[in-house]
Amino acid sequence: MSDGSSSRRPLVVAHRGASADRLENTVEAFVEARDQGADWVELDVRISADDVLVVHHDAHYPDGRLVRDVPMGEVPDQVPSLAEAFEACDGMGVNVEVKNLPGDPDHEASVVACEAVAGLASAYRPPELLLVSSFDIAAVDRIRATDPTVPTAWVVAERHGTNLVLDRTVTHGHGSVNPWDELVDEHLVEASHARGLSVLVWTVDDAERMERLATWGVDGIITNRPGLARSVVDG
Repeated sequence: MSDGSSSRRPLVVAHRGASADRLENTVEAFVEARDQGADWVELDVRISADDVLVVHHDAHYPDGRLVRDVPMGEVPDQVPSLAEAFEACDGMGVNVEVKNLPGDPDHEASVVACEAVAGLASAYRPPELLLVSSFDIAAVDRIRATDPTVPTAWVVAERHGTNLVLDRTVTHGHGSVNPWDELVDEHLVEASHARGLSVLVWTVDDAERMERLATWGVDGIITNRPGLARSVVDG
């Protein structure tokens, strides 16, 4: 995703689409993200009862049904399949975050989900416009084992120590790290680039913070407000 240079401006990555203005993880949010100038969209996937990848953040739908228990034909109207999401994101890169985590009620389906993501994602996007990520490093390890050509990232939200996190990311063969904004300073960005890792920071909705991250040379800013980020990055 990046050549590790701080001379390039960061990519604008719409978090679950333009989710400040549209219902998150919907076709409408993805189309709005493109209209606001996003370079990429970040979205969440889980797997349905009939093994279809669906775009939804939580393990349960708002009506209480477990995503894994509901076949694609019975999902809420606003929930797209991953294939539909890829089509709605035409012209943009897509960061697919796999959500079947340890402790989730649908975690037993994680192997199926990862294999399905690897197969479908590579069919819809070339490697330069694709990233598969997860908080569960075992999930992105599984993606790489299924298809080593699919770019992968470890999503990080806890303070484990910068060097430990980055070294583990490299050791596991992933090309990017996606840290929570609270963890990010200039040292993390420099240390990541020194290891050949791209850095996509989430979730950033403040213009001054976006500008600082851009100055540090982050590779992507994941934001609910892609229009604002576009104006900052292009400014």
